Amino acid sequence: MTYQVRPLGPGDQQLAWELGSLAFGYREQPMPEGWTSDSAGRRTLGVFDPAGRMVAKAVDREQGQWFGGRVVPTSGVAGVAAAAESRGRGLGRLVLTRLLQGARERGAVISTLFDTTPMPYRALGWEEVGALVYYRVPSRVLAEIRFDARTTLRPATTADIPAVHEIYREVARAGTGMMERSGPAFGATATQLLADYHGFTVAVDDTGTIVGYASWDRGPGYDSNGKLSVDDLIGLTPEATRTLLAMLGGWASVAPTTLIRLGAADPVWSLLARSDAKPESTQPWMLRVVDAPGAVAARGWPRHLTGEVDLELTDDVCPWHQGRHRLVLSGGTGRLEPGGAGTVRLTPRGLASWYAGAATPQQLRRSGFLTGGDAGTDELLRTATAGPEPTLHDYF
Repeated sequence: MTYQVRPLGPGDQQLAWELGSLAFGYREQPMPEGWTSDSAGRRTLGVFDPAGRMVAKAVDREQGQWFGGRVVPTSGVAGVAAAAESRGRGLGRLVLTRLLQGARERGAVISTLFDTTPMPYRALGWEEVGALVYYRVPSRVLAEIRFDARTTLRPATTADIPAVHEIYREVARAGTGMMERSGPAFGATATQLLADYHGFTVAVDDTGTIVGYASWDRGPGYDSNGKLSVDDLIGLTPEATRTLLAMLGGWASVAPTTLIRLGAADPVWSLLARSDAKPESTQPWMLRVVDAPGAVAARGWPRHLTGEVDLELTDDVCPWHQGRHRLVLSGGTGRLEPGGAGTVRLTPRGLASWYAGAATPQQLRRSGFLTGGDAGTDELLRTATAGPEPTLHDYF
């Protein structure tokens, strides 16, 4: 059977809603008036059978993620679905391969996604590199944390949001994989952002400077089921972090549980016993390199690391960067030049894990994702992407 793969038009939106609502379990909801799968920063590809029925789809989100202190142009893949009767026929591979081609043409050099199951995406070169995790913490534990006397809290106003964005960006810039919260996919106004939460609190130091914030929702009830859900709690100072956590502890009598989204190395852990925080939900995320030379040029690298490694990349899904390259690192920049001896061979999943700093060369070798090279090439590759664990605080 011959399938057509194309961007959606205005007449395809109902079909996209029906396919997505069935796949993701909200079929009973009517399509909202004016809903569209495509919006600023989103482009949906549909697969159509000869009868014109949409049998698969996927969304390419235009976004950026921080690696090595720089924003890397990214294709965020979302809304991947296939009709039940058409699964197992390679339609996912068809639409995602075409999506990667289009993403590269518009300038994306890596792709990330949240997977419900990793296997189909691993077959196409994505690999799990991190997870978005909410932890369940007894609010009484937070109630034992003391406020800092020189740090005050108040509800955020729209005038505070630029400072809030800069606080987040300072943390994201120093991390690995964090989303850049600007661009077409993050078009909410300050008023809309504040309206998205029951509470949006800023921490202010004794000079009047905003040094932290927390965005949170208060769940229903005030019995043993009461809870707070915290999306962001970011303090630039230990005093701000401690005071924001103490505020959450103040809800202990009516919201005994706090759910808080944390990365593996978040400073909040310095104030919590790991045994007090249990994972409530874990959503793994995956990465794939779409354009290897572009990806190497886009991210930052250790400024004091200088060296070269000859690589050979295998990739039948993104064949444009297959073959031999020389990785050259110097002064915080990197480039991937054509040629070289192909000393170290990387599969697409190996390249993704290494690029994200999610695995060492030794781990990749044990997984079968990296072959060749020696202790010297291993050390350079390990040092090149060593750093904070890959972390995301935004689901898409």
